[in-house]
Amino acid sequence: MTKKSKKKIRLREGKRGVPKGVIHIQAGFNNTIVTVTDVRGQVVLWSSAGASGFRGTRKGTPFAAQTAAENAIRPSIDRGMKQAEVMMSGPGPGRDAALRAIRRSGVILSLVRDVTPIPHNGCRPPKKRRV
Repeated sequence: MTKKSKKKIRLREGKRGVPKGVIHIQAGFNNTIVTVTDVRGQVVLWSSAGASGFRGTRKGTPFAAQTAAENAIRPSIDRGMKQAEVMMSGPGPGRDAALRAIRRSGVILSLVRDVTPIPHNGCRPPKKRRV
């Protein structure tokens, strides 16, 4: 047997306890994605407005973002999450609603940070539309 065949491959780790995590909220105009990671940045679970059953224009609403946040936080609390940091990015309408849902869930928030990328005069914008 070679070394490679002895190595055990685990495609998906089972339910692991995460006492402290990072909650990433990505709020676009069309959808809101809530991702729960451990402190190293490995994804534990995620949810989005589309995965929560909303379709079309309703995915971009604050209520859809609230539902997505609840669907992501509930299982992570079951896994033992007590404390979390929140990283929010994007200009969408769901960012405040998702944060409100996380605050209501009972997780202690040690940090709430806006990590929306802002260009310091980076790329040249596309030319203006002529209609």
